[in-house]
Amino acid sequence: METTAMDRTATLKVGEMAPDFTSPDQNGNKVTLSSFRGKKNVVLVFHPLAFTSVCTVQMPGYSKEKQSFEGLDTQVLGLSVDSVPTHKAWAEHLGGIEYPLLADFWPHGEIAKKYGILRPEGYSERATFVIDKQGIIRHIEVHEIGKVPDRAKLIEILKTLS
Repeated sequence: METTAMDRTATLKVGEMAPDFTSPDQNGNKVTLSSFRGKKNVVLVFHPLAFTSVCTVQMPGYSKEKQSFEGLDTQVLGLSVDSVPTHKAWAEHLGGIEYPLLADFWPHGEIAKKYGILRPEGYSERATFVIDKQGIIRHIEVHEIGKVPDRAKLIEILKTLS
Protein backbone atom coordinates (compact mmCIF):
# COMPACT_ATOMS: atom_id res chain seq x y z
CA MET A 1 0.00 0.00 0.00
CA GLU A 2 1.44 3.36 -1.00
CA THR A 3 1.30 6.18 1.49
CA THR A 4 0.46 9.75 0.60
CA ALA A 5 2.36 12.84 1.68
CA MET A 6 -0.28 13.33 4.36
CA ASP A 7 0.58 9.93 5.84
CA ARG A 8 4.32 10.57 5.93
CA THR A 9 6.01 12.85 8.39
CA ALA A 10 9.62 13.35 9.32
CA THR A 11 10.71 11.80 12.60
CA LEU A 12 12.15 15.13 13.74
CA LYS A 13 9.92 17.80 15.24
CA VAL A 14 9.77 21.57 15.05
CA GLY A 15 11.71 23.01 17.99
CA GLU A 16 14.39 20.31 17.96
CA MET A 17 18.04 20.91 17.13
CA ALA A 18 18.75 20.00 13.51
CA PRO A 19 21.08 17.01 13.25
CA ASP A 20 24.51 18.13 12.09
CA PHE A 21 26.22 16.66 9.04
CA THR A 22 29.03 17.27 6.60
CA SER A 23 28.59 16.44 2.94
CA PRO A 24 30.33 17.31 -0.34
CA ASP A 25 28.63 19.67 -2.79
CA GLN A 26 28.57 19.42 -6.58
CA ASN A 27 32.12 20.84 -6.71
CA GLY A 28 33.51 18.49 -4.06
CA ASN A 29 33.60 21.18 -1.34
CA LYS A 30 32.68 19.94 2.14
CA VAL A 31 29.66 21.71 3.63
CA THR A 32 28.85 21.38 7.34
CA LEU A 33 25.40 22.39 8.56
CA SER A 34 26.63 23.70 11.92
CA SER A 35 29.01 26.13 10.14
CA PHE A 36 25.97 28.34 9.46
CA ARG A 37 24.99 28.64 13.16
CA GLY A 38 25.02 32.20 14.37
CA LYS A 39 25.33 33.41 10.77
CA LYS A 40 22.43 32.29 8.58
CA ASN A 41 19.12 30.50 8.54
CA VAL A 42 19.25 27.35 6.44
CA VAL A 43 16.68 25.77 4.16
CA LEU A 44 17.39 22.08 3.60
CA VAL A 45 15.68 21.01 0.41
CA PHE A 46 15.64 17.23 0.10
CA HIS A 47 14.76 16.10 -3.41
CA PRO A 48 14.46 12.52 -4.63
CA LEU A 49 16.84 12.31 -7.61
CA ALA A 50 18.70 14.51 -10.08
CA PHE A 51 17.59 14.51 -13.71
CA THR A 52 13.97 13.68 -12.82
CA SER A 53 11.14 15.82 -14.14
CA VAL A 54 9.87 17.44 -10.92
CA CYS A 55 13.35 17.97 -9.45
CA THR A 56 14.48 19.59 -12.71
CA VAL A 57 11.71 22.18 -12.27
CA GLN A 58 11.99 22.52 -8.49
CA MET A 59 15.70 22.99 -7.86
CA PRO A 60 16.55 25.81 -10.34
CA GLY A 61 13.71 27.81 -8.79
CA TYR A 62 15.75 28.35 -5.63
CA SER A 63 18.51 29.98 -7.70
CA LYS A 64 15.88 32.31 -9.20
CA GLU A 65 14.97 33.39 -5.65
CA LYS A 66 18.62 33.95 -4.65
CA GLN A 67 18.11 37.63 -3.78
CA SER A 68 15.07 36.84 -1.63
CA PHE A 69 17.01 34.20 0.31
CA GLU A 70 20.03 36.48 0.72
CA GLY A 71 17.77 39.29 1.94
CA LEU A 72 16.39 36.93 4.59
CA ASP A 73 19.87 35.83 5.72
CA THR A 74 19.21 32.31 4.44
CA GLN A 75 21.37 29.66 2.82
CA VAL A 76 19.66 27.06 0.64
CA LEU A 77 21.17 23.56 0.64
CA GLY A 78 19.84 20.97 -1.79
CA LEU A 79 20.28 17.29 -0.87
CA SER A 80 19.73 13.99 -2.59
CA VAL A 81 21.25 10.51 -2.60
CA ASP A 82 22.98 11.29 -5.90
CA SER A 83 26.79 11.34 -6.14
CA VAL A 84 29.02 14.41 -6.50
CA PRO A 85 29.65 13.75 -10.24
CA THR A 86 25.91 13.36 -10.82
CA HIS A 87 25.17 16.66 -9.06
CA LYS A 88 27.95 18.39 -11.01
CA ALA A 89 26.63 17.13 -14.35
CA TRP A 90 23.05 17.99 -13.39
CA ALA A 91 23.94 21.52 -12.22
CA GLU A 92 25.73 22.10 -15.54
CA HIS A 93 22.79 20.60 -17.45
CA LEU A 94 20.47 23.05 -15.68
CA GLY A 95 22.67 26.01 -16.61
CA GLY A 96 24.19 26.36 -13.14
CA ILE A 97 22.84 26.15 -9.61
CA GLU A 98 23.87 28.97 -7.29
CA TYR A 99 23.75 27.03 -4.03
CA PRO A 100 25.30 23.78 -2.81
CA LEU A 101 23.76 20.52 -4.03
CA LEU A 102 24.88 18.05 -1.37
CA ALA A 103 25.57 14.39 -2.04
CA ASP A 104 23.94 12.09 0.52
CA PHE A 105 25.54 9.26 -1.46
CA TRP A 106 27.78 7.45 1.01
CA PRO A 107 26.97 6.14 3.45
CA HIS A 108 23.87 5.90 1.29
CA GLY A 109 21.08 8.20 2.48
CA GLU A 110 22.65 8.77 5.91
CA ILE A 111 21.51 12.40 6.13
CA ALA A 112 18.00 11.55 4.93
CA LYS A 113 17.92 8.82 7.61
CA LYS A 114 18.93 11.35 10.31
CA TYR A 115 16.04 13.54 9.19
CA GLY A 116 13.63 10.59 9.03
CA ILE A 117 12.79 10.94 5.36
CA LEU A 118 14.62 8.13 3.53
CA ARG A 119 12.06 6.19 1.51
CA PRO A 120 12.19 2.38 1.27
CA GLU A 121 13.06 2.82 -2.43
CA GLY A 122 16.43 4.29 -1.40
CA TYR A 123 15.86 7.98 -2.07
CA SER A 124 14.54 10.78 0.11
CA GLU A 125 11.10 12.26 0.34
CA ARG A 126 10.63 15.66 -1.27
CA ALA A 127 10.93 17.61 1.98
CA THR A 128 11.87 21.04 3.26
CA PHE A 129 13.37 21.85 6.66
CA VAL A 130 13.73 25.47 7.78
CA ILE A 131 16.47 25.86 10.39
CA ASP A 132 17.08 29.11 12.23
CA LYS A 133 20.44 30.72 13.00
CA GLN A 134 20.64 28.82 16.30
CA GLY A 135 20.29 25.47 14.54
CA ILE A 136 16.68 24.89 15.65
CA ILE A 137 14.17 23.39 13.22
CA ARG A 138 11.39 25.96 12.73
CA HIS A 139 9.38 24.34 9.91
CA ILE A 140 9.12 20.88 8.35
CA GLU A 141 7.15 20.02 5.27
CA VAL A 142 7.05 16.68 3.47
CA HIS A 143 5.68 17.41 0.03
CA GLU A 144 3.89 15.17 -2.41
CA ILE A 145 6.65 13.39 -4.32
CA GLY A 146 5.25 14.41 -7.73
CA LYS A 147 4.62 18.11 -7.01
CA VAL A 148 6.88 21.14 -6.94
CA PRO A 149 6.82 22.81 -3.49
CA ASP A 150 5.56 26.39 -3.19
CA ARG A 151 8.59 28.73 -2.92
CA ALA A 152 6.41 31.74 -2.08
CA LYS A 153 5.14 29.92 1.01
CA LEU A 154 8.74 29.15 1.98
CA ILE A 155 9.71 32.83 1.67
CA GLU A 156 6.77 33.79 3.93
CA ILE A 157 7.91 31.26 6.55
CA LEU A 158 11.44 32.66 6.44
CA LYS A 159 10.12 36.20 6.97
CA THR A 160 8.78 35.09 10.37
CA LEU A 161 12.30 34.24 11.53
CA SER A 162 13.71 37.77 11.28
